[in-house]
Amino acid sequence: MAAAKKVIITCAVTGSIHTPTMSPYLPLTPDEVAAQAIEAAEAGASILHLHARDPKNGKPTPDPAVFMEFLPRIKQSTDAVVNITTGGGHGMTLQERLAAAVLAKPEMTSLNMGSMNFGLFPMLDRPREWKHDWEPQMLENSRDFIFRNTFKDIEYILKELGEGAGVKFEYECYDVGHLYNLAHFLDRKLVTPPLFVQTIFGILGGIGADPENLMHMKRTADKLFGDDYRWSVLAAGRHQLPFTTMAAVMGGNVRVGLEDSLYIGKGKLAKSNAEQVRLIRSIIESLSMEIATPEEARAELALKGGDKVAF
Repeated sequence: MAAAKKVIITCAVTGSIHTPTMSPYLPLTPDEVAAQAIEAAEAGASILHLHARDPKNGKPTPDPAVFMEFLPRIKQSTDAVVNITTGGGHGMTLQERLAAAVLAKPEMTSLNMGSMNFGLFPMLDRPREWKHDWEPQMLENSRDFIFRNTFKDIEYILKELGEGAGVKFEYECYDVGHLYNLAHFLDRKLVTPPLFVQTIFGILGGIGADPENLMHMKRTADKLFGDDYRWSVLAAGRHQLPFTTMAAVMGGNVRVGLEDSLYIGKGKLAKSNAEQVRLIRSIIESLSMEIATPEEARAELALKGGDKVAF
């Protein structure tokens, strides 16, 4: 791994995992997504990873029109790198998942490196009075849900967005096999270094949130990619802070945000994405490391630049 000169903080602003009932602070409307994204950038996030939600009920939506209600506002108010999901949400087709990115042509998108079980149903174990019927239905349906990204799907995304729009990718690796999938595409020269490899811990269906697993994922990535990659770490829920701190100490980059965890401490809901960014930034800086600016992140990841997007 090429050790980070400065730590890149990615903030995943809303995602498609958590639901409105779980936190009153989860941004749902385009106004809320824009405001929280801008605040997170001001707090020190150089990359903003973005999903959209139906403003009527907070349900994840792939509708490009909803994305376009907040993308221009974020671009006008901050220099942060915009990274749009291609994972979308439960039950979306590949074309739906890509629609916003194809239209917006951002500097970055996410790219899940394989198909996997993606179990959210344990969230039903906590009794709640749900605000919307779709929330418990979505969580229950994840018991019998496979997130699909076949080799053919990945090839299509690489061609459509990579070749077609100059997009670079946040390669989301939820298990060791996903690293080998990425190595396969590197061997075929379908992906171009530097690779931004996001290793993910604590999702049911992916690798567990165990510090030894973090070490194993890094060792494997080092073996497969050498100096051709930049490493980043995210972890679900209560594992967010310890795992991102470990990553920073080991020379990697970090991802926080309400997509990955709704909390700022034990039993305490984060009131904004920026609160999480400020916390991880304070830890990084207290360890005598510096955070990367958006321009430094662009240079480190060889991005095309914010002036070459379509929003």
